[in-house]
Amino acid sequence: MKVALVGGTGVVGTSAVQAMVAAGHDVFATARTPDKAAALESSGATAVPADIFDHRSLVSLMEGCDVVVNAATRIPVGLRGAWPAAWRENDRLRTHGVRALVKAAREAHVRRIVQESVSTVYADHGDEWIDEHSAVDINHATEPACVAESLVQEFQDDLRTGVVLRFGMIVGDDATTRFYLRAARSGRPVGVGSPEGWMHLLHTDDVGPAVAAALHAPSGVYNVGAEPVRRREYVRGYAEAVGRTDGGYLGPMMRRFSGQRAEPMMRSHRVSSELFRSRTGWIPRRTRFDVGWLERTAAAEAMSR
Repeated sequence: MKVALVGGTGVVGTSAVQAMVAAGHDVFATARTPDKAAALESSGATAVPADIFDHRSLVSLMEGCDVVVNAATRIPVGLRGAWPAAWRENDRLRTHGVRALVKAAREAHVRRIVQESVSTVYADHGDEWIDEHSAVDINHATEPACVAESLVQEFQDDLRTGVVLRFGMIVGDDATTRFYLRAARSGRPVGVGSPEGWMHLLHTDDVGPAVAAALHAPSGVYNVGAEPVRRREYVRGYAEAVGRTDGGYLGPMMRRFSGQRAEPMMRSHRVSSELFRSRTGWIPRRTRFDVGWLERTAAAEAMSR
């Protein structure tokens, strides 16, 4: 396929480029700086100076493409995420940005959109399994992702395909993982919510192959992640990765300070990705979270200290 990729230099985009190029697709990805363009070219993609908020450049990127993949996000890392203003650009990308992308895709006659989303949109279901029909819980934190999903669902019809990927929390070689490793090493809390709550996780190694698999998926919303684990297992993994015996959890005062932005992270999400696996054949290489997910990044962090 000829693929237009928006957000090709972020965590999702970088992994997606590698997987799609390896699968033989021609990838044309947005790049806003010379350094990012060079990184894309070195990975086998063609860098294009386009912007999601520049309609003409976006249409030009998509013309002649079979599919557009939108991986454009701006997730604040660490304590910055407690400030509402830090989320404005990410919220704008998932609302106004996706609306602009869908408009350009229609004009360029693209027949398929693959949109990144998050499984934290689901309500807290305790120990119950969550599938794509389970209830969501919309607040200020989850609303932008839900808006993006609805825009892509409006795009699909008998001739056009819209695929939404509700990713689990990404762990591995990324800035958020590095932040939590530093926090764990300093004895600061890593867990948010009840130790017995469930978490839906996805290793960075498995993000790109999931995007590549979505190029052939039928229209729909799909959960994408590894086998869910208890939050205590996640916290213990970070502690083991930095040589500590235990890890901590965010206290009530900090949870109140973080407000609705932290609330979705405290929900219990025992999410099943079986629908996506059955329809695409995708199987994560990292099937269940353990300390091995963190060892490579922890070693790199230790060397940089």
